[in-house]
Amino acid sequence: MKPTPLWTFDELAKATGGTLTGVGEGASGAASGINFDSRALQPGDIFLALKGVRDGHDFVAQAFQSGAAIAVTRRPIEGGPCLLVPDVQKALEHMAVFARDRAVKAKRGAVTGSVGKTSVTQMVMQGLTRAGRAHSAIKSFNNHIGVPLTLARMPADTERAVFEIGMNHADEITPLSEFVAPHAVIITTVGGAHTENFPDGDEGVARAKAEIFDGLIPGGLAILNADNVWFDFLQREARGAGALVAAFGEAGGVDAKLVSHVINGDRAEITARFHGKEIAFSLSHTGKHQAMNAMSVLLMLEALDVDLESSIAALEGAAALDGRGKVRRKAFKDGQITVIDESYNANPVSMTATLQSLGKHPKAADSRKIVVLTDMLELGTEEAALHASLAPVIAANDIDKVYLAGPLMRHLWDALPPALRGGHADTAAELLPRVIEDLQGGDVVMIKGSNGSKAGLIAKALLAE
Repeated sequence: MKPTPLWTFDELAKATGGTLTGVGEGASGAASGINFDSRALQPGDIFLALKGVRDGHDFVAQAFQSGAAIAVTRRPIEGGPCLLVPDVQKALEHMAVFARDRAVKAKRGAVTGSVGKTSVTQMVMQGLTRAGRAHSAIKSFNNHIGVPLTLARMPADTERAVFEIGMNHADEITPLSEFVAPHAVIITTVGGAHTENFPDGDEGVARAKAEIFDGLIPGGLAILNADNVWFDFLQREARGAGALVAAFGEAGGVDAKLVSHVINGDRAEITARFHGKEIAFSLSHTGKHQAMNAMSVLLMLEALDVDLESSIAALEGAAALDGRGKVRRKAFKDGQITVIDESYNANPVSMTATLQSLGKHPKAADSRKIVVLTDMLELGTEEAALHASLAPVIAANDIDKVYLAGPLMRHLWDALPPALRGGHADTAAELLPRVIEDLQGGDVVMIKGSNGSKAGLIAKALLAE
């Protein structure tokens, strides 16, 4: 039986109001996927000639050579069928809404927050997959292109879907949430991310995160972190938007309460109370912040009609993601080191959480806990103080040596007791040889920093050594 196409050409024209051209005899009239990167395009895909650093129209010929079924363009281009539209980005957005509305059975969730968006989205997706035909992004597609693209890729028979929504500025989340029109949303936490773009700091970030309620369907569920200082504000905003509210955290009276978190080898043993019922499970993510994230996942999966047994099984089976807490052991010099890779990104909230997690991580009596940190970016005028403020967190969490890279991390270096200072360099590349030279077998080493400050370079090198 021939598989149902993702899009027919007629659907494309109907969704976008575009004009088909170059559709000759023998054309399939249908497409099996969508892409805007000609290098990643698969035969049978729709190619979107979006304008980024380069104009996508420059790559349409290459896309046709790679087997594109059709290109969405502003002008006719030889080599294959084109759907002509005035604005390719707007066409993608129209496709997103069309795909959302044709998937009439799909219950949709959306996830935002200052930290943990991708991990939570992936954990939710694990549960949705167990419950039926599920859909989500193939990676962290959470911006003005990624969210509508993920919607446009959603098959018509989808039963459940989850979308990650990010932002750097105010007024970015509202249109994305309106495209998704979620039945339930999670705000993981608020604080310490992209504050350079918000003159009023975390208050502005909280207001921007609350934009996710703008697209929530009437009577939809807002899942909020009761331990976050912005909980009361977000709860008021959610209810003002007509949402129901469910809370998670360690506080009393919440719907999903984290009772205990104990690291056992490479896993964390979790005890929780879910609507008053005690449950227990384990996670491959050892950080306590991920146990907290799991509480929100349970509430989201419930809202999307996944039973509790399947939800717990999904959490137990979810693997830690690269750069987001994955623990690996690696032969090193005269023994073995444990590498905790938290290198994907960083802000003060996530940095504090992972340092506290490292403090709880078990180690042998003769081994050390080492932390390697690179600059946290986009923190605005408080960046120096925010870096220095990590010193007492480090001192309180049984960490033996600290290695730092970047000009901003110099402020933390100056605030550290001399006994904790392992080394500082201007860049991650310059710090790496010192870290490799000083590490010993038995060490537990955690790497974290912003993408732009290249923490990942250090993690990759240690895992390759």
